[in-house]
Amino acid sequence: MPAKMIPYSLAERSDAELQSRADALLAEMASRRSCRVFSDRPIPRRLIETLIAIGHSAPSGANRKPWRFVAVGDPALKHEVRLAAEAEERANYQHRFPVDWLEALEPIGTNAQKPFLDVAPWLVVMFRIDWEETGGQRVQNYYPMESTGIAAGMFLMACHQVGLATLTHTPNPMKFLRELLGRPANEKPFLLIPVGWPAADSVVPDLPKKPLSEALQWNANAPM
Repeated sequence: MPAKMIPYSLAERSDAELQSRADALLAEMASRRSCRVFSDRPIPRRLIETLIAIGHSAPSGANRKPWRFVAVGDPALKHEVRLAAEAEERANYQHRFPVDWLEALEPIGTNAQKPFLDVAPWLVVMFRIDWEETGGQRVQNYYPMESTGIAAGMFLMACHQVGLATLTHTPNPMKFLRELLGRPANEKPFLLIPVGWPAADSVVPDLPKKPLSEALQWNANAPM
């Protein structure tokens, strides 16, 4: 049955207004960095819920919303997550990661120690849901990877816009997250995102960004 249709419109703005808003947003987002040294300053649960609601408003294949957000604020559970994540990361750094990946990580200065998983007031874990069971039948979700990625991006942007720091952490493999958080087999861990204030002594690598000209093409490729 076709969905009920409702009117849709946006506020009329001149090209100059649109460009001004876009320039301001670009300047704001250009200051976003991945934070690895957090403050333990509390963040209200209601704020985290609102930020997750923004991520949850993302578009998705057939409107299936194929994701699960799990917000972890319990210190004991955060510590369990840290211990399990560090166990996987030690194996990664010791023998799983190829040499070129270790070389790529060297400028960032990461290692197997992940204290931010204890310190950050919230860990928001995103799961991708490829299929769901409805009425005893397995129902496939459409574009779950792409949809969950969009929701993650909107959540990260929302956090930065209100003034909070985040990190996109992906200890691999991440099966331990499903086990610790009691999620079913059809939910696959996608991202582990610490959220909070940066610590007073927090620093981030001053790394150059790839120029936009290397990431943007207008229309078709020019002939060789």
